[in-house]
Amino acid sequence: MYQENMKKKVLSGLFWKVMENGGTQGIQFLVSVLLARMLTPAESGEVMLIMIFITIGNVFVQSGFNTSLIQKRTVDEADYSSAFYISGAIAFVLYVVLFFSAPAIASFYGQPVFIPVLRVLSVTLFFGAFTSVQSAVVSRNMEFRKLCLASLFAALCSGVIGVFLATRGMGLWALVMQQFFYSLFLMVMLAFLVKWRPRLLFSAKKAGELFSYGWKILCSGLIDTVFNNVYGLVIGKLYNSSMMGQYSRGNQFPALIANNLGAAIQSVMLPAFSACQEDRDRVKRMVRRSIVTSSYLVFPMMAGLIAVAEPMVKLLLTDRYLPCVPMLRMLCVAYATWPLHVANLQAINALGKSEIFLKLEIIKKAVSMIALLVSIPFGIYTMVALKAVTDFICTFINAYPNKKLLNYSFFEQWKDVLPSLLLSAAMCLFTYAVQYAVKGTFLTLIVQILVGVAVYGGLSWLFRLEAFLYLCRMLRIAKQ
Repeated sequence: MYQENMKKKVLSGLFWKVMENGGTQGIQFLVSVLLARMLTPAESGEVMLIMIFITIGNVFVQSGFNTSLIQKRTVDEADYSSAFYISGAIAFVLYVVLFFSAPAIASFYGQPVFIPVLRVLSVTLFFGAFTSVQSAVVSRNMEFRKLCLASLFAALCSGVIGVFLATRGMGLWALVMQQFFYSLFLMVMLAFLVKWRPRLLFSAKKAGELFSYGWKILCSGLIDTVFNNVYGLVIGKLYNSSMMGQYSRGNQFPALIANNLGAAIQSVMLPAFSACQEDRDRVKRMVRRSIVTSSYLVFPMMAGLIAVAEPMVKLLLTDRYLPCVPMLRMLCVAYATWPLHVANLQAINALGKSEIFLKLEIIKKAVSMIALLVSIPFGIYTMVALKAVTDFICTFINAYPNKKLLNYSFFEQWKDVLPSLLLSAAMCLFTYAVQYAVKGTFLTLIVQILVGVAVYGGLSWLFRLEAFLYLCRMLRIAKQ
């Protein structure tokens, strides 16, 4: 009975997380396409560069304690309130630091507009302090429907504001206000839907317990976030805002897919793995199912993006963004490995091995930093290509501890995902060939999508892929 209830909670949680991420990022994607057509690549690049600093700040505010609240076996009001006050204090310190360092950052990049933009967007760190605890409450209770509704509302309202300001000639401030109001509306909606409120409680003991686990997650998240954004920081400095805009748009398409499924798996599987952490065989089965199923979905999407990249960019972003096409294709290769990264790391977290998690991040980032430094003299496309190579290598690094913890080696993992990889490669070739037989950007894109879906679905049915059959069973169960 317990296993059935947990299975239902996991499936329900995955559904709502996919709905949340897919819906939210889908809305934000449409808004970003509209804004990209109204703004220049340089304006887009300037805001994306500033958002790197805000993203890094949010790691301090939201990571660590949020994960600790989810992983901890039992929590009470003292845990929640203590985490909230510490996150709020961190947000205040970071806001002061960013406020006074804004002129130096603007001078470093030669962009005076960075000063007011950074100071405005830094306010969102306070919103993040509140939503991080609310999100932990949602995750522990598997009430992801509430987070879905809040995120969709925030994305839609902030998107309308951003597009309206762009039509009024506000330029990069349209993007700034879109980001600002998204964080604000998300906080307000979560406050309305989730009944938890901070109380006048603070326990140094509780805070210490959360910190003893969370500081390693915080450091790991900080290392990961800084490095994932270091490409943007380097491009913004060595090249210009326009090239940063090209890179951010090339990254946007594969990231939309990877972040959607990756975040869904991460948010739902951590509490699910944590609840079963004493039963290693069961955790292994759940990790394997997560890897096989998510790879079956992510691999063809990335392969399809590689095939349709050029007509898609022409149609959605105009010819001004064609330089991003090679980067988009290489980043698809990098993001395709995310299902393996996420499932392995969440299993390690759920088993309480945050020290292993931190060590892995240090090793991976050392390897990736060497690749970045080697590639810089050869230009931006070489930088992105080596990023794809190192992301593949890092799948072996992430999987290594689970050979001992779960008896699930990286050879087993790649053997499990190989069928989906081969079918995706075949589908990519068929889909790419369509552009030589069909003329017209819009018609080519439509035919490519239809061919890709038909080929991948047909091959999955023909070879009776395990993940395909599993998803069919889940759909039948959902209809009952």
